[in-house]
Amino acid sequence: LKKNQLINDINNKIGNVQFEYLSNNSIKNNSYKNFTDKTLQNFYWIGFIKLLFSENHGIIFQAKNSIEGHLNQSNIKYHKIGSITKNNQLNLVKNDFNLSLDIIEYRKKWFKKSYLLDKLQSGDNKAKERYDNLNSNNLNFKFPSWFKSKFTFKTNQKVKAAIIRDKGSNSEREMAYAMHISGFDVRDVHMTDLISGKEDLNDIKFLVAVGGFSNSDVLGSAKGWAGSFIYNEKANSSLKKFYERSDTLSLGVCNGCQLFIELGLLHPEHEIKPKMKFNESNKFECIFTSVKIASNNSIMFKDFEDTELGIWSAHGEGRFSLPQKEKDYNIIGKYSSSEFPTNPNGSDYDTAIIASKDGRHIAMMPHLERSTFPWNWGYYPNPKNSDDISPWIYAFINAYNWLK
Repeated sequence: LKKNQLINDINNKIGNVQFEYLSNNSIKNNSYKNFTDKTLQNFYWIGFIKLLFSENHGIIFQAKNSIEGHLNQSNIKYHKIGSITKNNQLNLVKNDFNLSLDIIEYRKKWFKKSYLLDKLQSGDNKAKERYDNLNSNNLNFKFPSWFKSKFTFKTNQKVKAAIIRDKGSNSEREMAYAMHISGFDVRDVHMTDLISGKEDLNDIKFLVAVGGFSNSDVLGSAKGWAGSFIYNEKANSSLKKFYERSDTLSLGVCNGCQLFIELGLLHPEHEIKPKMKFNESNKFECIFTSVKIASNNSIMFKDFEDTELGIWSAHGEGRFSLPQKEKDYNIIGKYSSSEFPTNPNGSDYDTAIIASKDGRHIAMMPHLERSTFPWNWGYYPNPKNSDDISPWIYAFINAYNWLK
């Protein structure tokens, strides 16, 4: 935001701003940039614009009032410069000076340059859609009625599970932790283990393919990873035998979702298979969005009916291309709105989570493993220390309960 733009806007709202000076003339001779605590506390009038744009070094942070006691005990000097409001107004107050600025209006001004750059990347239509929807993509959540703030799940009976990954995979540790606290004995399986025959998945009941950029997406998202299964006999055989069993579940997230779709694991009966395509914006999209889950037959999300939850989404090729009618697919979760960027990729039917016909095998582009704790969320509807865990963790517990 340009300094002159704000000054002009302030002048238009309240008339020409008249600058007054500190009694010691520190503003007049520009020594205001080095004013002391005593000066700050005892001045009579100060030039408001010069105060806002004095560009002093400092740290601004938001905290509970109790932080003041800790700062005082540590002899750290501080100034309380504002308080939180729950509206879209920024109120600037100094003595008789009182100005209210509309945050939505100034956010649009700030975002204008990003919009102009976005036009060069995403094209006129998607860039304008993002800009126009800047203030309309609200996050509205509805937690399951059974969700409890206290996380008490514990078990001594572990179920064997595996995380599969390839060169360039990520989020395997977040995924492993979510699975671990949900009752799984988690094994780390790299593609080299499957290709060499070191691992065959025979004792694995829950298989999870994680996100990332396998093979740097050089061949396209998960294309190289899929090729490692298709063109290596031992890896291919291990995967086929896993999916032929009736006592298994699987989950593919982001790059893992792209892997499942590329291999056709969820829709073996379809002659024309679904595909994952580039986002409609033609670039990588990272956003904290929300997903609605309706009534469904999936093992992991069967009791998430009529919920709307926040979740991270980060991908470049996340658009589900579903060539058949919606009724031909077992769509478990949809982005909360068709508008961009709530639906960050333009997926058919706003698809975010999809399952096999029997609900045992899941593919989803958003990252539930990055959204398992309240402090993971970009926005949480309650104080972030009010809940031990977010509802997403119970999808893993559902899987455990079905498999144990």
